[in-house]
Amino acid sequence: MSNKILIVEDNELNLEMLSRRLQHKGYEVITAVDGQQGIDLAQTATPDLILMDMSLPLIDGWEATRRLKADAKTRSIPVIALTAHAMLGDREKALEAGCNDYETKPIDLPQLLKKMQSLLEQNLT
Repeated sequence: MSNKILIVEDNELNLEMLSRRLQHKGYEVITAVDGQQGIDLAQTATPDLILMDMSLPLIDGWEATRRLKADAKTRSIPVIALTAHAMLGDREKALEAGCNDYETKPIDLPQLLKKMQSLLEQNLT
């Protein structure tokens, strides 16, 4: 059974590239283009893991993650923050919002896959 990954990303190019690369690795991928759509899909499609861009329209990734972690139905879904803002304190800010891990853009796929695998394995136990 393949893991279902929700990618919440408003940049079409990034979304397309990441979706393709994850599907190629055997993941089932669902996508959302803004924070609200991400929250809705997380509640209805129950993904195994969420890759959350932090700079999103409507509801940003920080707020979307806080809402997901406040909801009993989606609280246990691991979230990896994806951000181009690799500034000091951003990792802490992401973890404070409820993200389980953090990855900067441009995405280092082997590193991201390791983080995803680790979180997916932790979630099974």
